[in-house]
Amino acid sequence: MEFRVVRGALGDMASDSLVLCMYRGIRTLSPEIKELDRQLGGVIGEMIITETFEGKAMEVQVIHTLGRITPKNLILAGLGEEEKVDEEILRNVLGSAVKTARKLGNKKVAFCLEEDLEKKLCPVALGQSLAEGVLMALYRFDKYKSTEKKQEEIEEVFLLKKYAVEDGLIQKGIQRGTALGKAVNLTRDLVNEPGNRMTPTVMAGVAKKVAVNHGMRIEILEKEDMEKLGMHALIGVAKGSAEPPKLIVMEYNGGTPQGEKIALVGKGITFDAGGISIKPAQGMEEMKDDMAGGAAVIGAMDAIGALKPQINIIAIIPACENLPSGTAQKPGDVVKSMSGKTIEIINTDAEGRLILVDAITYAIQKGADKVIDIATLTGACVVALGHVTTGALANNEALWLQVKEAAARAGDKIWQMPAFEEYKELIKSDIADIKNTGGRWAGMITAGLFIGAFVEKKPWVHIDIAGTVSTQKERGYRVKGPTGVGVRTLAHLAEVLAVENIK
Repeated sequence: MEFRVVRGALGDMASDSLVLCMYRGIRTLSPEIKELDRQLGGVIGEMIITETFEGKAMEVQVIHTLGRITPKNLILAGLGEEEKVDEEILRNVLGSAVKTARKLGNKKVAFCLEEDLEKKLCPVALGQSLAEGVLMALYRFDKYKSTEKKQEEIEEVFLLKKYAVEDGLIQKGIQRGTALGKAVNLTRDLVNEPGNRMTPTVMAGVAKKVAVNHGMRIEILEKEDMEKLGMHALIGVAKGSAEPPKLIVMEYNGGTPQGEKIALVGKGITFDAGGISIKPAQGMEEMKDDMAGGAAVIGAMDAIGALKPQINIIAIIPACENLPSGTAQKPGDVVKSMSGKTIEIINTDAEGRLILVDAITYAIQKGADKVIDIATLTGACVVALGHVTTGALANNEALWLQVKEAAARAGDKIWQMPAFEEYKELIKSDIADIKNTGGRWAGMITAGLFIGAFVEKKPWVHIDIAGTVSTQKERGYRVKGPTGVGVRTLAHLAEVLAVENIK
């Protein structure tokens, strides 16, 4: 897909559809839109007066132009209240509009924004919002459909420029948005893949391609390597499967050799049946998405490789399956983690935290100064926050605020849960150093605190995406299925931390 910044009269745009993005409650049309309305016989003004089009955020109305202007269709896209418009709203509005254009069979779409929007948002933000919103909205996963007729795809997107803003700044934003949008869609692809196609080995292969493409260091540790390192928490989870586990290690060195190293650790359970503590059959097919944390880290590294922040990052994805079998670990087993801590296995379906702690210990031994882990970790998070908000736990307020800032930039809603000392009582074991679940109450918190017991006092934030990993509703740039949550948050966090390091 090609993005271009253009100038010219609205009615002469060489596109299949022209999208006018308009505020809610607008009553006065700009001179350019007045002229367009005149060419169309006053239909725009009539729709506004009669409130057929109100301008509500993500409201879309299609007008067929009947040959009166060059574009075949005029799409009115509502921005909502003027004072509330920001980059996230703009991404969603552009996403809604471009989906409509694709349904109309369009290949070329031109966007015209409200006059002051080019002044309200910086040109880089405008270009980035355009590319992100369009690319994420047009995502679909249909590679396994053999009979369904393929829809036409959008090939060119134009942004009509009105003011004397440097084209280079908008293009810079488009490049940023393209990198982020493609990274999110890569993660969506990984999460969409069925478990028989997205094995730990295949996941490692995708990570290798990303690393090679950006000149990053990549290492794939095999089961034998893990055994030598004493990663029995990870190995224990993988014991029930014939698929070999992999520890994927990607390194991006954008900072100085002496600079801070950030660890991004993502859960990579490519299929989770629960192990011996087996899950109910209903809905188990959805457990192919239990590797979404690892997929988000791979996607984030793809974006980071393109954005090139001046910081050092080590990304680690422990990848394996969690299946029941005669060789699977059992409730009541005790395993020794890489850190030396012993873990009593209460529930084999609380496996994500087990593979994460060995990966975190490995990251710290490799010199990580700060740790961020991301995982579809607990159903308790979904109970607490639903499918709207991602949960978080932290041991360092400064790092948490930086994660929160990065999530806000991405439009990812995130909420910090309490981590009071009293909760740690729930994961004390009678026979080992710690047990892998604290029971029903405060399940998201105790799962996070279990991981926190292995971070060795490093600044750490835990991100639980169990509720936000997918959506059943189309809205703005979101499509039904995997959301790619966390990709842009982690990429923005790398930039936030890079700026801090420069200071």
